[in-house]
Amino acid sequence: MYPDTFWSFRHALKFIGRKASFPPLGLLTVAAMLPAKWEKRLVDMNVLPLSDEDLEWADYVFISAMTIQRESAREVIARCRQMGAKTVAGGPLFTACHEDFPEADHLVLGEAELTLPPFLADLRKGGARHLYADERWADLRITPIPLWDLIDVANYAAMNIQYGRGCPFDCEFCDITTLFGRRPRSKAKAQLLAELDSLYVRGWRGAVFFVDDNFIGDKGKLKREVLPAIIDWMEEKGRPFYFYTEASIDLADDPHLMELMVRAGFEEVFIGIETPNEESHTESGKVQNRNRDLLASVKSIQNAGLQVHGGFIVGFDSDPPSIFDKQILFIQESGIVTAMVGLLSAIRGTRLHQRLDREGRLLREGTGNNTAIDLNFITRMKTDELIGGYRTILNTIYSPRNYYQRVIRLFREYRPLHLGKFHLQPGYVGALFKSILFLGVIGKERLYFWKLFFWSLIRKPRLFPLAITYAVYGFHFRKVAEKIRVSGMFDGEGAKP
Repeated sequence: MYPDTFWSFRHALKFIGRKASFPPLGLLTVAAMLPAKWEKRLVDMNVLPLSDEDLEWADYVFISAMTIQRESAREVIARCRQMGAKTVAGGPLFTACHEDFPEADHLVLGEAELTLPPFLADLRKGGARHLYADERWADLRITPIPLWDLIDVANYAAMNIQYGRGCPFDCEFCDITTLFGRRPRSKAKAQLLAELDSLYVRGWRGAVFFVDDNFIGDKGKLKREVLPAIIDWMEEKGRPFYFYTEASIDLADDPHLMELMVRAGFEEVFIGIETPNEESHTESGKVQNRNRDLLASVKSIQNAGLQVHGGFIVGFDSDPPSIFDKQILFIQESGIVTAMVGLLSAIRGTRLHQRLDREGRLLREGTGNNTAIDLNFITRMKTDELIGGYRTILNTIYSPRNYYQRVIRLFREYRPLHLGKFHLQPGYVGALFKSILFLGVIGKERLYFWKLFFWSLIRKPRLFPLAITYAVYGFHFRKVAEKIRVSGMFDGEGAKP
């Protein structure tokens, strides 16, 4: 289960009557790799609780988790042991921290395409080992289509698929290259189209998230093969989906790539901007962000027809005292509405974790939630100054006045193609009326809500549904920001005074 964070969108999901943002893609893919004759159930704890009956029914419980789900994973493993169900654990959390989970019966680490087959072979022979690992990188052309039959798609705000793994960049604070390598690997064109078909035939219409950590890692293949094929598929099917993904800022340098992405149905892209401070990019090895006008790059992507969502970080050793004002100014001027600002965290498996360990600055393991006040290393900046500045950023950018101002700024820059007709999603009409009540009547943001409401209807009527979506997002972000402001998750022990 995910805790309540900026990423969970828990408060926004209530408006559209969905229970979770995305289904658990890793487990659905692993399920498709298991023997067809096995009886399978999938319990997404973000959708419904895990019952004792589920555990009594199961011979083996396969668990996948990210670092932020550590405590939930521990609870599930403990319950399985009590109920006598064998556990098979994998995914990013266990791959990075497998030594922390000796109580798991079997640890199948890394990429399941490589480590699951030997586990299953040993299981058939009655002699499965405790740990399976492989140093190689998997060929994604053998990855099966996720077993969508195990979920009810109506519970989710969006579907998700994976095209590729790996990232050509190696930022110090990121564990992607440790998990998936620096050489981008991807599925075949026909394979990807088959996955889109698998969602289409199940009746899904709407958002599909390409979960790749850097979708544009292999630009040549995208432009040459994949995006033209998606464009043709989308036209043939009547443009049933719209896509969003993650990419590096150098997307702004390739107008043809952006054009193809927009024609293929991509509307949003998350980019790790991190900071407007050049020295911090140098410190963290984020070479793709160096020596460029980040604000101009964001504007180029927005003008090409892609909404930019941004990740931002404070707490770098190189951050000056002015970093908080600089971050606020950049976020406001950029029109990045979904600005995920977090404190730097040293996650196991990253070069940052290794460096801070060598320097004797690690305090504890990180929770994986960088948007909580959970510093796990001794910072160069005084702790009180860093935490106070971080809270100032959140209070400022998610105040109704500044938040709605960014929405309008984005709409003035954003140039969508509007190739497909609008698909009314289940729950959207209800979301409109709920937003009018909770944001336009009851909410403290009501003045700004109605300004955006009528401004978008008059000036940008085709963006009106997006305006309501962003208004609902703002409600969620403020709820989480208020929680951080009141409680945080920081105990202050061992930090630099």
